[in-house]
Amino acid sequence: QVQVVESGGGLVQPGESLRLSCVASGNIGGINAMGWYRQAPGKQRSVVARITNDGATYYADSLEGRFTISRDAAKNMVFLQMNSLQTEDTAVYYCNANLWTVDLRVSRNFWGEGTLVTVSS
Repeated sequence: QVQVVESGGGLVQPGESLRLSCVASGNIGGINAMGWYRQAPGKQRSVVARITNDGATYYADSLEGRFTISRDAAKNMVFLQMNSLQTEDTAVYYCNANLWTVDLRVSRNFWGEGTLVTVSS
């Protein structure tokens, strides 16, 4: 059993910052990568940023420079620092963990339930 839980969403004004946190817990054998995705109303879920187990990072082109992904590998946590937020950043942000479990030893994707970020004046 694996759980992925996000926190840190909320309502902010344009130009402000927000930091999201995510923790994966349970019967984890190892984590290959963790990342953040978002889904705005009426749009498909899309990648925001990902970080691999060796620390390599990937960002959606339009977000690099404003968003920064980081991790605490020892705690199975990933963070997303979001600066200069804009109204178009409003979305539900989902944490993803690609990991393998102790029992199955097969890598799978696990998702959190999402945390809402609203950017509005």
